[in-house]
Amino acid sequence: MTRSGIVQIGALAWLTLVWVALWGSVTPGNIVAGLAVAVTIMVLLPLPHVPVEGRVHLLSLLKLLGVVIMYTAQSSIQVSWLAIRPSPPPVTGVLRHQFSIKSDLVLTLCIDVMNNIPGTMVIELDQARRIAYIHVLDVGSEKSVQQFYRTIHRLESLFIDAFERDSDWKPSPWHANGTAAAEASSATGGADTEDKP
Repeated sequence: MTRSGIVQIGALAWLTLVWVALWGSVTPGNIVAGLAVAVTIMVLLPLPHVPVEGRVHLLSLLKLLGVVIMYTAQSSIQVSWLAIRPSPPPVTGVLRHQFSIKSDLVLTLCIDVMNNIPGTMVIELDQARRIAYIHVLDVGSEKSVQQFYRTIHRLESLFIDAFERDSDWKPSPWHANGTAAAEASSATGGADTEDKP
């Protein structure tokens, strides 16, 4: 079975599961109705093709989920403290980071995780050059900025380990064209791309 076939079966199972969960009881009728709704959605409202270029590594994915939960809890506490502390509001700013994530799908997942961590919000993404501009709640000290970059580098490496190991990477033709465009873009006048505040 091809990778895209596995993805379609996964989507079918997920939509069926959501249908059954919405009805609140697991019955043969709900499962059949869920399958019918899932097939209808997938046929009448197809999503654009997203190439699956790597493999999911379960242990790395579990580690990633644990770290995301930890960062979310830590950031929630920090944001709460910044909101109630008896001092002026923190200095906010926009920081730049260039990702080494290759897949658009994995990059989107990483950006979604960053947006769900309190205190950070990706406000712009240059998809071709893989550069994100991220609003950060507290950039008042060099320590805060360095902590942000440590967090983003750790998240990125965990995403790569969970989804994009070099040994499993099989780029699609569509991705190869995007990579060529990115290289041309950066060669014709892209600014330096190191992490900067």
